[in-house]
Amino acid sequence: MKSVRNLFKIGVGPSSSHTMGPAFAAREFRKRNPECDSVTVTLYGSLAKTGEGHGTDRVIKEELSGLDTEIIFNTNDDVKLEHPNTLVLEGYRAGERIAEMTVLSVGGGEIVIVGDEMIDEDGDGVPDDEVYSEKSFTEIAEICKSRNIRLSDYVFEHEDADFKHFLGEVWHTMSNSIREGLIHTGTLPGGLELQRKAQKLYNQRHIDESPQTRENRLVCAYAFAVSEQNADCGRIVTAPTCGSCGVLPAVLKYMEEKNSFTEDDIFRALAVAGLIGNIVATNASVSGAECGCQAEIGTACSMAAAALAELFYMGIDQIEYAAEMSLEHHLGLTCDPICGLVQIPCIERNAVAAMRAINALSLANFLTDTRKISFDIVVETMYQTGVDLSHIYRETSEGGLAKLYKHN
Repeated sequence: MKSVRNLFKIGVGPSSSHTMGPAFAAREFRKRNPECDSVTVTLYGSLAKTGEGHGTDRVIKEELSGLDTEIIFNTNDDVKLEHPNTLVLEGYRAGERIAEMTVLSVGGGEIVIVGDEMIDEDGDGVPDDEVYSEKSFTEIAEICKSRNIRLSDYVFEHEDADFKHFLGEVWHTMSNSIREGLIHTGTLPGGLELQRKAQKLYNQRHIDESPQTRENRLVCAYAFAVSEQNADCGRIVTAPTCGSCGVLPAVLKYMEEKNSFTEDDIFRALAVAGLIGNIVATNASVSGAECGCQAEIGTACSMAAAALAELFYMGIDQIEYAAEMSLEHHLGLTCDPICGLVQIPCIERNAVAAMRAINALSLANFLTDTRKISFDIVVETMYQTGVDLSHIYRETSEGGLAKLYKHN
């Protein structure tokens, strides 16, 4: 598996696969082909069908500023694609085509450039950009148990010496996105006229507020804050994607404030969350266009539950149960963003998933010795479920809420 750095990407929303990924692709194409004076970018699959709502054309043109750039939205379903998020960049000089690059935006801001060879200079069969030999939770758990170390220790042993500094940047960005999201009010861009709700949730106490109600209100306020920042093209961290970026920071910020956890505690929680997300991205997908929203919100909930279990110093089996339960109960969740915007139902889903992660933590505390399903089985199940989902429920805005909601 690759570094956790590849999972936590700091950048601007609203979509990791529709804005971050294509932006990275355009930047790489420009770096490889500086002699081009014009570029044609053809978007296929989900990128073509919801790219305008996600701002795909905007970010590509920004990255290729100064060049004559044409964006083509090819919505033909008969085109055979290696991945639902595919874009082809063609470079020209004086009217003659001199370069072409096909890119897959595979989720979480990650891109795969078709034709690029795996680099394996030491000849061990493992790509040089991969830092973990193990790919499954079972393999990792066996190593940790045999050496009597925690999952976070395992991560820190494999990452570089600067990794904790990187996690500091991640946590600072997450915390700032909560803070900024609570400050701002008004209407989100895109045409739905959706009002920001984070500040209202944060300030408006229930008339007879219990500790449980307060927890629900604050966690949801934090999730709304980050998700609304993302929808407004604010700076966020993919966890594992832009569309699911509010779940993990919401639960960590609430627990940090409630229990006075240290910065090192938060870093350990982030390390475990990143490991869980990495396992899903490696063995399945975190792309809504490939596997539906279960891959985004389901994985985010799983990451958050595992992070919480690490915060409370639970055992490896309890961490696995919390992660497994969170993903299992998002199986089959569709991705049907109205108007192709990362707003409805995306923002509310972040809040609901954050609370579900806390519930999973509680159940894992009591019921771990009764569980039957492993995390690895649920990851495989999620991927197979995503493959079986109709394409209209995989970020194309052709089914579900996106089809039935009538926007004036």
